[in-house]
Order: sequence, then C-alpha cells, then structure tokens
Amino acid sequence: MNGCKVVVTQESIEQYSGGFLVCLVSFNGKHPRCDRIIKKRVTELFRLGDFKGKKSESLVLYPEGTVLAKKTAAKRVLLVGVGELKKELDDAEVYELLRNCGGNISAAATKVKTEELLLVLPEYLEKLKTEGVQHLLEGMLLGNYRFEKYKKKDEKKDNYSGIKKISIQPGARLGSIRKAVTLALNSSTAAMTARDMANEPANNWTPNHFAQFASSLAESSELTCTILEKNQINKAGMGGIIGVNKGSSTAPKLIILEHRPKTFSKTILLVGKGVTFDSGGISLKPAAGMQDMKYDMCGGAAVMATMQAVALEKPKVRVVAVVPATDNMSGSSAIKPGDIIKHYNGITSEVINTDAEGRLILADALAYGIKKYKPSCVIDLATLTGAVIIGLGHHRTGMMSNNDTLAKELSNAGDKAGEKLWRLPLDKEYSEQIESDVADIKNVGGRAGGSITAAAYLQKFVGKTPWAHLDIAGTAWEFTTKSYIPKGPSGIGVRTLLTFIRDWRSLKL
Repeated sequence: MNGCKVVVTQESIEQYSGGFLVCLVSFNGKHPRCDRIIKKRVTELFRLGDFKGKKSESLVLYPEGTVLAKKTAAKRVLLVGVGELKKELDDAEVYELLRNCGGNISAAATKVKTEELLLVLPEYLEKLKTEGVQHLLEGMLLGNYRFEKYKKKDEKKDNYSGIKKISIQPGARLGSIRKAVTLALNSSTAAMTARDMANEPANNWTPNHFAQFASSLAESSELTCTILEKNQINKAGMGGIIGVNKGSSTAPKLIILEHRPKTFSKTILLVGKGVTFDSGGISLKPAAGMQDMKYDMCGGAAVMATMQAVALEKPKVRVVAVVPATDNMSGSSAIKPGDIIKHYNGITSEVINTDAEGRLILADALAYGIKKYKPSCVIDLATLTGAVIIGLGHHRTGMMSNNDTLAKELSNAGDKAGEKLWRLPLDKEYSEQIESDVADIKNVGGRAGGSITAAAYLQKFVGKTPWAHLDIAGTAWEFTTKSYIPKGPSGIGVRTLLTFIRDWRSLKL
C-alpha cells in the first residue's frame, strides 16, 4: 500500500501550475456539464463526438499553446466522464458512479506517471455533496493501490509508485469536504490494509502475524487486544480450532480486538475466518490454483482492517472483532475424515471432509464471542464455499441470516459501499442435510445447497442472537472488474462493515 496525502486547498484553478488538473464532466443527454474554464473546449469535443462525458471516458488536454493556457497554468487537464446523472438514480448508484470515476482518475494519472493532482469539485453536480465526495475520493485512493513489496526495482526504468498527493478544490463547502476526506481516508486505508494482508504469501502471514497486527493496533489506539494461545484454546474446549490445526507445525491463535466506548447500549460482534493457508488437509485440494489458498484468511483480514478504522472513528457502539487463525495442513497428526470433534458449546461434529474447515473454526469463535460479549448482533465473514461462486459468480457476496432486519440493513450497507450482497434462504430443510448418524451434526451436507448448509452449520452456534453470515469466496478476489478494484484481493467487506457501523444509530435493530 502506497501512502497518498490528501489536502483541501483554496488554490485557484488559474494559479495551479502542477502536472494534472482534474475536471469532472457530466451530461444531460444533449449537452455537457462542466466547469466554466473548460466549457468551450468540452462543448467542441462533445459536438465532434470525441468526448461525451460517459462514465468510462477520460481525455487528457495539454493547455500549452492553446486558448486553455489563458485559464490555467496546469501542464495537463484531465477530463473525466461521470456519466448521465438521471433523477431516477438512487444515492447508492450515484456513489458507485463516483467511485468508478475516481478509479478512472487514478488510472489516467498512472498513464502519465504524475505524482500529484488538483481535483476540482464542480458546483453543477447536485449530488456531489459530502458523501458523494467521500466515494469519489475512495475510488481514487483504492484505484491508486499497489502491492510491490517483493518486487525488485529496476534502476533502468521509471519506477512510478502511484499518486503521492491529491489536492481538492472544494469551492464553498470547505468544512463538509474535510469531513468527507477523513471518512474516505479511513475506509480506503482500511480496505487497502486488508488487501495487503491477503497479498502477503502464507509464509509471511501466519496466525502470529495476525496477532502482531492486532497487538500493534491496540498499542497505538484505545482498542483492547486479547490473544488466546493454543493451550488456552484447547482448555476452553474449542475442538474445531484445535482439530483444524492438528496437521500444522504452526500454533493457532484466537485474536480479539475490542472497541469499548465509555457508555454504550449495543454491541456489534464481527467474526472473520483466518485460515492463513488451506491445503484442504487430508481431503487435499487439487494442485491447480492452490496458490490462491493464501487468500483463505480474507474474512479475518476484513474484520481486523475494519477495527483499524473503528479505532480512528470511535463510534458510540461497542465493536468486538474475533479472528480464529490457523492454517489447514495435512501433517501426520492431521484430523481425518470420520473423526468426531466437540465444539466450544458442547455440540459434537462428525468431520466428513477436512476441506470444510472454515465452519469448524468459525463455530467455536461464534459460540465463544456470543457467550462472552452478549452482542446485539453478530456478523461473520468467510471465504467459506466454492458453491457460492457457482450460484452468484464473482459479482455478489452470498448472505444468510436468521434475522430479516439485520439482513436488510447489511444489504443496504453493501449497496452503499458498492459491495452488493444477495440473501440466500436458510430453512430448516438445509439443517436436516447436516444431521449425522454418530454425532450431533456433520460438517458437510452434500453438494446440493453447499453454501447454505455451511451456514446452517454455523447457525447451530448463534442461538437467537441476530446473525448474518457473509460468504465472500467469490468476491474476496477475482471480484467483478471495476476501475478501483485491482487484480487479486479486493479488500471486500471492510467498507460494508464500516458503513454498517457508521449508520448504527439509524438502524432498526
């Protein structure tokens, strides 16, 4: 993750002499809408059909030697299309347009290798208010992301490392824009932290690295960190975590971060799957694509990264994050198909497939977190099943829940963040598929409805607590191509969770 400074400035467009002046262009179906300094030029381009202000369009102008040079000293002027902002578009759709617009700005900056730019916020864009600016800037910052930690720099090449400074010319809305900048920085930085974690190779991101991140975050903030070691996990009776870890030479950890306001009435519990590498265990995965199993900790990464933003924003609701962390290997002591384990809440489980390990560790974490913190609601995130990709592709996260209100509020948060969810059923028939002849339950219920039966397994450990399970196996990486989502890990879930937490006071739970 490269650092990018964002400042709000009153520097005039005419005085700006930097490398990149960014202007947003929209249209109403017949005419372009843009700032006065570029109005004449854009109108000409619009008439010629060279630039229409569509959402995927961008065009670089070079003012030197042209009439435009009389209006700005900038070396380049970037025209970026926002698209047609129709009245029937809801806020979530406008925010997604703006995020993609922000991503396009970063892509254009990369092409010319500029390290600084001035973004002009146009008065004509009625919906570009505080939240609109937040999402535009989020798109720019997320689109500026790079992971080059392990790449050797070529001294013979121009090693461009992204935008270093974004200046924003806000017009008359100085105070509200500064708030939007802070929110955008917090959410985008957290999402990029989750991407960084996922991009790390499994030998450099282990349960111990999760623990180190949590400890460091707590030391630099007001969060409280608790880490349960293997002997404590075993003593507590968390047979799922211990069972999955049996084939590994690396000890598991249960990592807990807590944000606790001085006064609060509600508690949000977040649980993230932290399998730092999933070989499948005895039920070994195919070799093809196994390198991507370093991403099996993306749920845990999302939860930990969300707490990074929570530490900065200090919401008035208590937020607790729990990450069960281990890898799933096939060592000589590994758990075997047919073995029976006992979970933290006393439920016994027959292990049919050792590659269905995520639900085993999440079950213990859910039961433990609910008993200890008595949350108002609990949300878990996990790269849990390949079946969800068959059902929803890489376009939406699968959601299953025991509470309609929680599901609706989470879905709204996902829409607002551009991380859409799709709710799947969770009827009792699915629970019947995981009934075992020799234990209370078994960890797979066959191929049919695989994502739902995995959720049905987790449901056994939440009781009546409002709960939602987000299966991010299809969206944690290879997410739908967007200008602000890179190839590889997307950082999915962070901005949805943060939106949910920010909107807590207006929620109906």
